[in-house]
Amino acid sequence: MISVEEALAKVAAHSENHVRRRKSVPLQEALYSVLAQTVYAPIALPPFKQSAMDGYAIHRHDQLTYQLVGEIKAGDPFDLILKPGEACRIFTGAGVPETANAVVIQEQVYREQGQIRLQKTPELGQNIRTIGEQLNPGTLVFEQGAFLNPPALGLLQSLGLSNVEVYSKPRISVLITGNELEPPGKPLGPGKIYESNSLVLQMVLRQMGITTIQMNRIKDNAYATRKALEKALAQSDLVLVSGGISVGDFDFVGQALHEIGVEEIFYKVKQKPGKPLFFGKFQQTYLFALPGNPASTLNCFYVYVYPLLEALMGKTKRGLLRIQQPIAKEFENNSGRALFLKASIKNNVVSLLTGQASSMIKAFAAANALVYIPSEKKTVTQNEWVETLLLPYGISN
Repeated sequence: MISVEEALAKVAAHSENHVRRRKSVPLQEALYSVLAQTVYAPIALPPFKQSAMDGYAIHRHDQLTYQLVGEIKAGDPFDLILKPGEACRIFTGAGVPETANAVVIQEQVYREQGQIRLQKTPELGQNIRTIGEQLNPGTLVFEQGAFLNPPALGLLQSLGLSNVEVYSKPRISVLITGNELEPPGKPLGPGKIYESNSLVLQMVLRQMGITTIQMNRIKDNAYATRKALEKALAQSDLVLVSGGISVGDFDFVGQALHEIGVEEIFYKVKQKPGKPLFFGKFQQTYLFALPGNPASTLNCFYVYVYPLLEALMGKTKRGLLRIQQPIAKEFENNSGRALFLKASIKNNVVSLLTGQASSMIKAFAAANALVYIPSEKKTVTQNEWVETLLLPYGISN
């Protein structure tokens, strides 16, 4: 059994050594991908002087009255030449004539019989977006390794780009073990429970932008377990196994991994929940065998699988964000192991939630953080600052 810190170090070491595949994709397919190239602006943004408001473009002179000589809508040519004392009606996003030096919003203008009168003299350049105000040609837009969220894709398209080179997202296989598990919608027989880990794992993977996911359920026998693992290892970058990794008579995962020849990187971590965690590698495919209890599965995913997946996706910043927060109440750690405790941050204080048992997922549904208590830490006092891992679905109010 190894410590949490040793396990994380081993995951990090393998994260650095992985060879990442690249591909060019349309922007519509690049959401939540990581850039495999550095992007510089091919054009200025905006590429011409733009009106920031609906109003009137003017060539300023020493009076408040201007003669109207035209109108420019967004997308219209804007080669109109305004002489001092002349103005044209203009709309947001429209090109500003070269000789115009201010745009006055319509609410500050009186208009009658081909003329406008201003309430006051505007400042030079008022309400005009200058060429390159946001980006000049050749300016760095995104460095290699940038994460492509919806606004990032919008910016790339506004620069005229239609494709971008990204790191390929990993192919994932999820194997669920356990004869006691039943799908929802089916009446429960004696000794049966409804299976939920497949849905939870699929959703957290999708939340990361990973959609190439193969889901499979395995019967608790040695032959079926080995065949399913061999297939998953052959077609995936990462295999996640839920359950079957403990030492019971019907936990066949460990036996199958040994027979296949999966390299054991570590097995069992001195932590709670999630002690019987296996991390291994077969050729170029990684494998995590996660404990079957729901809270253990999710805890191990966020602490160990999450940073490896971010590495496989090409991210440079990996793992849940860790901060220090004062704890609401004192806590005793009598387990002899490191603890990951479901918690809620509110008003800059972190509170531990009830229902911390590995079989209980209800607390995870209410949590926005995990509090980490090292194994050697026996007592945490009220208001003591504790290491807190932020879960990726945000902080509730």
